[in-house]
Order: sequence, then structure tokens, then C-alpha cells
Amino acid sequence: MSDNGTTRTAPPNDLPSGWAACTLAEATAPGRERGNPADFAGQPFIGLEHVEAHTTTLLGYVPAETMRSSGVRFSEGDVLYARMRPYLNKVWLADRDGLCSGEFIVFPSSGALRGGFLKYRLNAQDFVRFSDRATTGDRPRADFADFGKFPVLVPPLAEQQRIADRVDELFTDLSAGVAALERVKRNLSRYRAAVLHAAVTGRLTEAWRKEHGPADEPGPKLLERILAERRRQWEHRTLAKYEKNGKKPPKNWKSRYPEPAEPRPLPDGSPLPTLPKDWCWGTHDQIGDVQLGRQRSPQHHNGEHMRPYLRVANVYEDRIDTTDVLEMNFTPDEFEVYALKHGDILLNEGQSMELVGRPAMYRDELPGGCFQNTLVRQRVFDGVLPEFALVVCRAQFRAGRFRQIASITTSIAHLGAQRFAALEFPLPPEHEQAVIVEAVHEKLSQIDALESEVERGLKRAGRLRQAILKAAFEGKLVPQDASDEPASVLLERIRDAAPSTEPKRARKPRRKSAGKVTAS
Repeated sequence: MSDNGTTRTAPPNDLPSGWAACTLAEATAPGRERGNPADFAGQPFIGLEHVEAHTTTLLGYVPAETMRSSGVRFSEGDVLYARMRPYLNKVWLADRDGLCSGEFIVFPSSGALRGGFLKYRLNAQDFVRFSDRATTGDRPRADFADFGKFPVLVPPLAEQQRIADRVDELFTDLSAGVAALERVKRNLSRYRAAVLHAAVTGRLTEAWRKEHGPADEPGPKLLERILAERRRQWEHRTLAKYEKNGKKPPKNWKSRYPEPAEPRPLPDGSPLPTLPKDWCWGTHDQIGDVQLGRQRSPQHHNGEHMRPYLRVANVYEDRIDTTDVLEMNFTPDEFEVYALKHGDILLNEGQSMELVGRPAMYRDELPGGCFQNTLVRQRVFDGVLPEFALVVCRAQFRAGRFRQIASITTSIAHLGAQRFAALEFPLPPEHEQAVIVEAVHEKLSQIDALESEVERGLKRAGRLRQAILKAAFEGKLVPQDASDEPASVLLERIRDAAPSTEPKRARKPRRKSAGKVTAS
């Protein structure tokens, strides 16, 4: 035990010259008082969202005087550490005075670890893992009482500065490379959107149309055939319901057919863009059956017909992930409505605004599976290739078209089955649909390969970043200087200056001396 009651870490055998081993709690003393925003006019307020994840970069701030509640004061040179999930392990070295969220732990620029060194120490992978373990289960916040037990090696103050300067230098070069990769990544994302846009506007197959001439069944004729098939399927289902219930259909039953939504102008009132000659505008409602998934309710958690189902967590862009699949009860009648078939298009119905409508095609990844009401399903009619319908959905997702029609409730965006059904759908001849699908697949495959290479580069940069930090905190990044004051002397001086935590002994009351009683 140390003098102040904390557990002291035994120093390793190969401790660098002048270094000392202790716990984070022995080397630092976090804590600043709270401040009134009105007293910090002209200074920044730093929220958890203002620090970039996995880095020590400040993304922005808001003026302190605009905040309604108090914050925690910090000074230039202090280190701010985000202690709450999902922002855990965001770190920033303050380059000015100001206020911050109470979910930051503020480490003042004093103690045995200086700010430039400490910001990197708290960003290293070994500390991140240690802090993560301290917030498992139902504990969303990291407490210093827990992660203060983290063992650290403390270099002399002068060497801490040399280490911080060298890491800054290496990370500046590394950041330049990462920034270049991120630019490539953004450009590839824009190129992906451009390919999909060209596919659904006819530009991608412009040369093909010139070579092959007019289509045998142009878009308008194809749409007529699809609409006839749509009505035929409705009549077949309706007659089957009457027959199942032992009833005869009334004379006017065909007049009850729900006509599909027709194309409408864009939200700003402008007409839909002009399509190639043999194309035409339809709607998702006209070219396919649109269905919202079954609601997940407690009464469906048990039953005789438990089946797996997909939900929003399973649907990524053009990819179904079945690593985490749940089950609920679907009766035989419900199974007929919600069963998935190869070629079904699934779209995120309820998601964050930037991900609403994210589409994928079901390719029998979950045999016997159904889908929940966080998803919208589109099952196209004969005459529309499911792969082409997916191209259209991906193009509209990338262009932000789903965001334009989504509604927002409690910070969640909802696509809406009816709103999606009424959305415009560009319809080329069936043969051209196949050509478009093949061309898109070829180009997106090339983009996928380039994106994979970029991701590998970013991961290599992340590993190199951690390798630099590991070398720094093992004393292998810069040489030791025998003239530096040893860290053990600094730690001892800090311990001597710290107030004693030993309880004071209660003073025993003095006994009064017994006097002799004198008879009067």
C-alpha cells in the first residue's frame, strides 16, 4: 500500500531509466468545479459530440453563453476524457479555457502526467480495453474509481514532452495519409451514387440503345402488361378469400380494386426528369406489391409456429446479415402474408435519417423466414427484374430521395409503406433492365474492390498508430536522458504534497482529578 492508501503497482524488471510505475490514480488527480455559462461568455462549450471518435481531434463547439445548464470548467492544457457510452474514450487536450459537458472527466494540467503525454496515454488501445471492461453490462459510464487502477509507466517530465512531440510529428504524417484515404473513400461513394444515377436515368445504356434500336416492348407497353398482372393477382386473392369464407363474391366486387398510385411531380413541384424514348415513369406501387412487416408484440413471443424473421438490424445496403436473428410466432395465415421469397426487396422503414430506406435483396439467406414492421417489402410483378428494382432503390437511397419523403418521430425517421409505394419508378424495357443490371454489377464490383483496399489501408494506419503509442509508453520511441529528474522523485513529491487520508484519532476526554471531601 502507498502512503495515501492506494494500491501501488510493482515496477517491471525492464523499466526504462528514470521511469516509475504506479496507477493512473497515483499519477493524476481529475476534477474541476462547475461553472455558470453566463460567466463564460465568449468561451467555448465542448459537448461529447464535439470530439472525434478514436482520435484526439476537436470537431467544433458552441458558445458557452448559449447553454442553459451549468458545465464543468476546464483550462488550457487540461485533458478532457469522455466517460459515457457511446462516446467512451474520446479524448481532447484543451488549447483554450472554457466549459464542457459533465460527462467529461477533466484532468488538470498538473500531477505526474502532463497533458500532451496524457492525451495519448488515454487514447492507447490497452487503456481503451481496460476502460471498456469497467463499463460492461448496465454501466454506461466509466468511473475513475475503476479505471484509476490502470497501471502506467511514468517517464520524467522532460521525456514526456519529447515523447508527445515525437508522437505529434509521426501522427501528423500518418494523418496526412489517412486524410488522403478518406478522400478516396468519399470520392468512391460519390462515384457509386453517380453510377446508380446513370443507371436509372438511361445514361449508362445510351450507347447500347443506339446499337440495338427500338425495343420490341417499350416501357409504356410493359407497364400496361404489369398493371394487368397486378389486377389479375388481386382478383385471384380476393376470390380465394371469398371461397375460404364460404361466400360468393358480390356482383360489383371487381370495382373495389385499389388502383395503384400514379407518378407525381417532385416535392418542389417540378416535373419528373425526361427519360429515354422507350422508357416510362411508373411508381413502386404499380410495378410491385408493397407490404409493411408484421408488428412485434408480446403475444407473438410464444406459440406453435415460431419462425425466424428479419428486422432493420439485419438489412444493410445490398446485404442481409443473419448473425443475429430473432423468432416469433406466425400463424399459417400470417406466414402467407409475411413469408419472404427470393428476389424480395427489403428496405429499412424505421432508421436514422441518413439510413432510412437502406435496401437489400433477399436471396434465401433465412429459409422459412419472415419480416418485421421495421422493414418494408417490395415484391415486383412479372416484367420487372428484382435486380433492377434493387438498382432503383439503391439509386434513390444514395440520392437522398427516401429522406425527402420520410417522417420523423422521436428522432427516428420512418419511410412509410404508402409513401414509398407512391414514389416514382423509372421503367425501361425488360431486355434493357438486364443490360443495366449487368453493367451496374461490373462497375460496382470495381468500386467494392477499391473500397476494400482503402479500408485495408485505414486499418493498417490504425495498427501503426497503436504501434507508435505502444513504443512510446514502453520507453522505446525517444532516448532517455540521464540529466532528467527521475519520475520517482516527482511522484514522491506529489505524494508528500497530497493531504493525508488517514482518519484522525479522536482525543480522549481528560479525567478530572478526584479531590478530597472536607467536612465542614
